[in-house]
Amino acid sequence: MDAVFQALAHESRRRMLDIVKEEPGIGVGALAGEFDVSRIAVMKHLAVLEEANLIISQKDGRTRKLYFNAAPIQMIHDRWTTEYSAYWAGHMTRLKYLAEARSQAIPEAKKGKF
Repeated sequence: MDAVFQALAHESRRRMLDIVKEEPGIGVGALAGEFDVSRIAVMKHLAVLEEANLIISQKDGRTRKLYFNAAPIQMIHDRWTTEYSAYWAGHMTRLKYLAEARSQAIPEAKKGKF
């Protein structure tokens, strides 16, 4: 679990996971193009993510395709939650997301009234 926490500690690696989750099978080159750092720096971040088993890579010819593996995060979740707490945490999280979405929609609605 230490490797997972270490991997998630860096903002760029979290962003990489977001991108790979949204675009399963994205190539390393395409992923590197999303960042303002060298390809080597991206490769080092990917190595940390792979070591934590958060990223699975498959070789496809000359391309490495990347896939998100949620299992390590689920294992952390399972360690510290019970069925009861997970149920209520899920409800609270959904409520939080709804409130945030609504607060973003209200200023845009006010803009249209002027």
